Amino acid sequence: MDMNGQQVRDAFVAAGRGFVLSLLSITVSLVLFVLFVVSLAIIVTGVGLFTTPLIVDAIRAHATLRRDLSERWCGLTIPSAYRPRPASRSGGVAHQVDRCVEILKDPATWRDALWLICDAVAGFVIAVLPWGLIGYFVWGIVLLCGVWVPIHNAGATYWYAFVPVGSWFTAVLAALVGVGFLGVAMWLNPLLIRGHFLMTGALNGASEKQQLAQRVARLQETRHDALDNSAAELRRIERDLHDGAQARLVAMGMSLGTIEALIEKDPVKAKQLLAQARENSAEALSELRDLVRGIHPPVLAERGLGDAARALALRMQMPVEVDVDLPGRLEEPVESAAYFAISEILTNAAKHSGASQVWLDIYYSVPEHALRIAVTDNGRGGASLEGGSGLRGLERRLGAFDGIMAVSSPEGGPTLITIEIPVQTVEPGASRR
Repeated sequence: MDMNGQQVRDAFVAAGRGFVLSLLSITVSLVLFVLFVVSLAIIVTGVGLFTTPLIVDAIRAHATLRRDLSERWCGLTIPSAYRPRPASRSGGVAHQVDRCVEILKDPATWRDALWLICDAVAGFVIAVLPWGLIGYFVWGIVLLCGVWVPIHNAGATYWYAFVPVGSWFTAVLAALVGVGFLGVAMWLNPLLIRGHFLMTGALNGASEKQQLAQRVARLQETRHDALDNSAAELRRIERDLHDGAQARLVAMGMSLGTIEALIEKDPVKAKQLLAQARENSAEALSELRDLVRGIHPPVLAERGLGDAARALALRMQMPVEVDVDLPGRLEEPVESAAYFAISEILTNAAKHSGASQVWLDIYYSVPEHALRIAVTDNGRGGASLEGGSGLRGLERRLGAFDGIMAVSSPEGGPTLITIEIPVQTVEPGASRR
């Protein structure tokens, strides 16, 4: 009974989803296809140069919605095959022409156009069947309730499927046939919805070759970023050593030479210079420790990401509530990348957000084998990945680890920054706190 009840529920849920999909297919897909064709036709007038990118953006938003529905309703992931947009440039007809040409050169644009017309025809038919079968079952029950009588009295023979309804006996037969439609719907409806999304994925999803090409392009980009970041970090270390500890050590050497000459002639002055040299050595040691902490903090190497994040939170000017749930030590490069990402986000929050409280959550997601970090503050909001912001640079650095970052920061706050980094191995043993 439970199994049958679940099947009936799934059939009715699929009917509702089919109704939504049929509306999207026959209205949105059809209208967007017509607008796309018309916009292409008027490119020669110049108007299409401005309308085509807008319509293509609408088509891609519609396709993205269908991919999201596929993921949520059927667990089918449909990867997109769109090329990355070129960096935007300000104004002018030339820019608009370039933008239109880039969009039309993208094969995914034409795949989407083909999908639109197929979705408006075949996709519509597939989406209609789930709620059509349920509706026909309901109509059979309605006929049995006596609705067949006025239809028959009007002098017309009403055919319910293959049953001519003209008496109570045939009305009962029609209702039984309707129950048969319900039985078909219980088995077929979920498959129809899945088939609808499989057709969508076949028409506008990225093929394995395209996914591989996207992967290679991303790896090339992240490799280039990693090399740039490595060179910049080496320059920073060299600059800090030259301007900081090295200068102090040189000054100490000169002071010691002076002390050696004064130690017998002017012992008092020599003692003063010794005290100054001792202060310089302490400052040089402190700067070296800060430099080492900036390269790889000792607490991170010794205690792991959780304790390093807590130590980092204690040094912040505003209160930071830290919640860590890790099964053990992560890979050293991942821990280092995560630590410096947290450090930069907390520093940005302290400088720019005006927040009075920050919440830091670090945990390991077992199903995805990924480290997840969420930083929330109650500041003024307005953080963005656009342009050349520090967060944009951080996102590019995380790309070297296949990491992704998302920012939600409406004006007025709060700001939520989430990071996910794939993790291949975890060494057990670290405590959960």
